Amino acid sequence: MKFGYQTNTWGGVVGHPAGVTSIKDLFYLTPGSDEEALRDIAAAGFTGVELFDGNLVAYQGREDEFRHFLNAGNLSLIAVYSGANFIYDDVLEDEFWRIEEAAKIGQTFGAEFLVLGGGAKRAGGPREEDYTKLAQNLDRAAELAQRYGLTALYHPHLGTIVEGPEALNKVMSQSRIGLCPDTAHLAAGGNDVPALIRKYASRIPYIHLKGLRREPLNFLPLDEDPEMAAIWQAVEDIGFDGWVTVELDAHQDPKAAATRSLQWLQARQATPAD
Repeated sequence: MKFGYQTNTWGGVVGHPAGVTSIKDLFYLTPGSDEEALRDIAAAGFTGVELFDGNLVAYQGREDEFRHFLNAGNLSLIAVYSGANFIYDDVLEDEFWRIEEAAKIGQTFGAEFLVLGGGAKRAGGPREEDYTKLAQNLDRAAELAQRYGLTALYHPHLGTIVEGPEALNKVMSQSRIGLCPDTAHLAAGGNDVPALIRKYASRIPYIHLKGLRREPLNFLPLDEDPEMAAIWQAVEDIGFDGWVTVELDAHQDPKAAATRSLQWLQARQATPAD
């Protein structure tokens, strides 16, 4: 396995301000320093990174600057993360413009995956057809990403219409797209994460690991989550051998948190399975 890290610990998660008035520009964004994040991630010992689409499209026209950040830490760009409302017919054209921009910039920097988190939640609650629309448009996004050499994956997320196992089954059963499980979001949504990893093993080429505290809800480094050992056992049980990216939305010491999570992973790899 290879280990990467998401840069959103260095600044948190926001949306691009232009997206308030223009849906096509509703990119995810971390307002911290990309250079600092990549430097700290490399120093912690990771070999890959994932960034939000908004952070990467900011380097259009100055691609060499971002390549320098990657090369300085001997890092690979694993994935680009983008949002996918995908249930509103009238805005699909603009949404797919944004998805294509994310795929283009991912190709520019050699990314393997385009991770799509979504399924917008209506004010009046989800409609049954929303799951079908989401599934169909995820497959459409996967076809688009493939044209740019990326593999698109679905990422269930709190705050969307796909939180629990029933909703996830609706989308996965109606689509062909692969799955990028975020272990904390899935657990908080009521899923049995080890069982889910085993169930969808053939559709999981990439994994997000994130520690979870259930009450009060908070995301943690891997070594602070007592349920992470069982999740990791499932990852090993399915013979997973791809990229594993650790994600932590916020922490008072991002570099230290990243270092601790990697040490936890390395210790698990060094311990023979029972």
